[in-house]
Order: sequence, then C-alpha cells, then structure tokens
Amino acid sequence: MEENIYECTVLHEETVEKVKEKMPEDGLIYDLAEFFKVFADSTRMKIIYALMEEELCVCDIANIVKTTQSAISHQLRILKQSKLVKHRKDGKVVYYSLDDDHIAQIVKKGREHIEEL
Repeated sequence: MEENIYECTVLHEETVEKVKEKMPEDGLIYDLAEFFKVFADSTRMKIIYALMEEELCVCDIANIVKTTQSAISHQLRILKQSKLVKHRKDGKVVYYSLDDDHIAQIVKKGREHIEEL
C-alpha cells in the first residue's frame, strides 16, 4: 500500500481503486488537454462556427470573422494540425470545412453547458 501523501483523513480505498482503474493513461489525458486547448481561442471558435454552417475559403472566413487573411491562415493551420478542419482545392481556391461531425457536436454540447449556467 502506498503512503498517503495527500493529507486525507478519510480515504475510500475501494472507490479510489475503482476510479484509478478507469482512468486513461497520462498520454491520452495529455492529448485530450491539448485537443481542448485548440478551442480556447475566440478567433478559432468563430472559424469553427462559420464552418459549421458552410464550407468556406480563407477570404470568406476573413470577411465573416473580420480579420486578415493572414490571421485566418495561421488559425486554420492550427485547426488542421489538430484535425478539426480539412481542406479541398478547386482550381486555385482552397475550401475549408470541419473534419467531421464530432467537432460540431463538441461545440454544441459546450454551448448547451454554458447556456444552462
């Protein structure tokens, strides 16, 4: 038995062990934390909301979000690296869309949570 370094006066050992068994490994916890960090930027959230409605090019997104194409390109790069956004080319124009429906579901669930507070 490990020494109790957490200064608890009551420890529910069975409960603690049950929860520990269900906890994901630290690597997965880290990946989840990194995933959710991507949502922690208002410009990226605006881009995601726009792409929930329609597939868009950088110019259209910049117009909707009211910022520069350069700033949008930078944020899209982060969103692509996190596999939240995908792109396709049509001639010289690159169109962006959400990578899958899970992204919209995550945003909708987050909004539901905020709106019920």
